[in-house]
Formats: sequence, structure tokens, C-alpha cells
Amino acid sequence: MAEQNYSNQQELSEILQIRRDKLRSLQEAGMDPFAVTAYDVTHHASKIKENFDALEGQEVSVAGRLMSKRGMGKVSFCDLQDKSGRVQLYARRDEMDEEAYERFKKYDIGDIVGVKGDAFRTQRGEISVRVKEITLLSKSLQPLPEKFHGLQDKELRYRQRYVDLIVNPDSKRNFEIRSRFVSYVRRFLEQRGFMEVETPVLSPIAGGATARPFITHHNTLDIDMYLRIATELHLKRLIVGGMERVFEVGRIFRNEGMDTKHNPEFTTCELYQAYTNLDGMMDVLEGIISGAAMEILGTYQVNWLGNEIDLTPGWRRVTMADAVKEYTGADFMACEGDADAAAALAKSVGVDLEGVDHTWGNALYETFDQKVEEKLIQPTFITMYPVEVSPLAKRSVADPHLTERYEAFICSCEMGNAFSELNDPIDQYERFKAQAIKRAGGDEEADMMDEDFVLALEYGMPPTGGLGFGIDRCAMMLCGTDSIRDVILFPTMKPLD
Repeated sequence: MAEQNYSNQQELSEILQIRRDKLRSLQEAGMDPFAVTAYDVTHHASKIKENFDALEGQEVSVAGRLMSKRGMGKVSFCDLQDKSGRVQLYARRDEMDEEAYERFKKYDIGDIVGVKGDAFRTQRGEISVRVKEITLLSKSLQPLPEKFHGLQDKELRYRQRYVDLIVNPDSKRNFEIRSRFVSYVRRFLEQRGFMEVETPVLSPIAGGATARPFITHHNTLDIDMYLRIATELHLKRLIVGGMERVFEVGRIFRNEGMDTKHNPEFTTCELYQAYTNLDGMMDVLEGIISGAAMEILGTYQVNWLGNEIDLTPGWRRVTMADAVKEYTGADFMACEGDADAAAALAKSVGVDLEGVDHTWGNALYETFDQKVEEKLIQPTFITMYPVEVSPLAKRSVADPHLTERYEAFICSCEMGNAFSELNDPIDQYERFKAQAIKRAGGDEEADMMDEDFVLALEYGMPPTGGLGFGIDRCAMMLCGTDSIRDVILFPTMKPLD
């Protein structure tokens, strides 16, 4: 095995040296490809194929990467790949400058070239470009992965995304879908009167979510600061200021574990709308996800994590207590407010309450989290969360133990979190204080006290609906992929050394 590895390394070293020798020869001949600064591109591969009837016999100018070479005698065939796809190049020695043709034969797979020629169809019927001129625009000094297997090692694909995008069309498709989804989100909200804004990434207080923050230091101010764990509290300050409908698509940072559904930095969309409530926020999220699926995929039916999902509008809406009763038989509303009875009920259906504060609401939430969430495959809004786990949501007028909050689930994954926002400054202060006590007791994920936000509420915030959802997770669903790293161009990775 050691001898085989050494042989492979030696062979690779020889390949690298050959490519560098080719570059040196070009540079010595005054044809340094890295000295080229621009190239006039008139057409892309897909457009040549889509509009061939109009372009047949017309001169086109294309540029891209050589992905294959065939022939290389008097007639050569290559596949050129640009951002839109691939088109075949057909080169004949007697139709080009002979020296240029001989140089072209020495080009390597992976080299980037510019080509001028006529659009035509070969005898076998393949739409191609008949090469008249070819210019080496950049020399590839590293060989691409073997064409039949591509870059298969997932970790290597994430570390070398640039190679992954070159050789794996599905990866490129994923990021095109993600981009189209973000574009759809912006259009959806702007058409409904929302204004896009930007809020600070660095803050002296990490608030708006239950999460452990990243800490950095501001040298000039000589204070520790936190990378934001949510955009919520700044956006709600804007509602106080009278903006009424605002949203932000931005990066969030949480110093937590990594798995197939979580990356320490990720992208969310948070939005706030004055004079609406939980129901309005359900309509917004359902509209965004369903509408995006239809626009991007052309269907409401998607396959994700091994399940056929129906995103047709009209998603199920059920309270947390009713969902728990449906799936476990435990009726927490029958013992509402009784912490001891709730704990006994939770344990009777196999819920582990170790380390959980002894309250009715926590027992209900843990039962849902441990026994119900995994069963929510089709799109479902779970509503009316306990106060204990919803420090920023408005209490239910009908039931003070609960809040007007929902989370949307698809394939057991949380897809969005929304509230009828708490706008009572006194209640908010008390909840912050309860969170601060938990934090002082060692809970690094508990909310911090934000007295300025309480001050903002004292000026008056109208009834408001708020929603946050993960761009990455929605992209995962639309792409049908099982890992968040497949939809983040450069996911967080442990250094190789």
C-alpha cells in the first residue's frame, strides 16, 4: 500500500510538472495566458443550442473550460463548458492557422479558452462550433478529477468547492436553486410592501434567540462584542420607529454543534409586519415556500429526506397540546398549570425531564420535542407554545400559560418560527430578567437583558407579527438534499492540520 501511494504521488507530480513545463514554454514564446485581460464573449453554450436555427452558419465567440478532448489528429473534438452548460468544439487543422492548431492539441483538460467560429451541426447531428481561432486564456496547472467518477469524496467537495462546481452539475444546480429562492423571497415581500433593511452583525448584547454566541473584541472601544444570533430585536426597533413592514436576509452566527442540518454560520430571513398577528405570519411563510416551489420546480410536490411532500397551500395548523395528545395520548390541557401533574404525565409517555426546569410548560414542550416533532412529515404549523420557551412572544389572551407562537415543520425539520410579538414592555422586562437569571446560573444559551429594547417598547410598538426562517434549510428541501453543506458554498470545516 505504501509503495502504491508513493507511485500515485510520483505520477501526480509528473503530471503537474508537465503542465508547468507547458506554461513555461508559452511564456518563453511570448504567449503567457495569464497576461490576457479580457475576451469578447458573444454567446453561451445553452443559447447556441436553444437558438441554433437562427445561428447556424453565423460566427459566435464563446469562452470556457475544456472538459474533454477527442481525436487530436487532423480533426479534434472538445467539450467546452461555460456557466450555461457545454457545447462541442470541432477543429480541423486545414481550417485554422497550423501553428495555432498544433498549440491547441497540447492544451490540457481544465484549460480555459476563448473560441471564435461558426455554429454548425456535425454529420452525427451534434450542435457544435467550427473553430476558426482559439486563444488560451488561463492555464490549468492542476488536473481535474477523472471524468467518469468526478469529485465523489463529500468532504473534499466541500473543501474544494471550486472543483466541485466544475465537475458536478448537481452542485451547481443546487446553488442556482438557492439563488432563485432568495430572489423569490425578496420579490414576494417587496410586492407586499416590505422594505429590506440591514442591522448590525456586531453588538454588545446577543439577543433575539436562545443560542450560544461567538465572542470577539472591539479594540478601539475595548469591549467584548457578539456576532449576532438573530436580527429580531433591531428589526422590532424599526417597527417602533414606524416602518411597519421590514425584512432582512442576512448571516447569523451561533457557536453550537454542527450536523447535517446545522452550520455555525447560516442565512435567515426575518420579517416584521405591524398590525397583523400569528395568522398573518402563517400565510406569509406558506406563501413563500409554496410559491417558490411552484416557480422554481414547477410543482408543489417535492421529494425530501425520503418523503414525498405536498406543499400545496392550505397547510395543517394544530396547537402543540393537541399535537401531543394526538400522537402520545397525553392531555396536558387537563392538568394545565400543575407542574407536578405535567411532569408525571410526560414521564408516563417516556419523556426524559432530567435538567429541565420543573414547570407545566416545559413538560409540555419536552413531550412535543421528544415524541411528536419526528412524526411531522407533511407541512404543519404547530401553534400556542408555552411561555417558558417563548420569551419574545405575546401571551395568549385566552390562556396566559401559552403564547401566540408557531413553528412550521416539514420532514421533522423546523422551517420557520413566528410570533404575535410581545409589545408589553413590563412583561418583556420580566421575561428578560428570568432569562438573565438562567444565564447567571450557567445557561449560556439564555437571552441577555436588553434594557434599550425594553426602552424602545416603552415608546409603544403596535401589534406586530414576526417571522424568521432559514434560507439554507428551505434550499435543502427545494434541492432535495440531505445536508446543509450541499447548499452552503463554503461551509464551516475543521482545518486539515
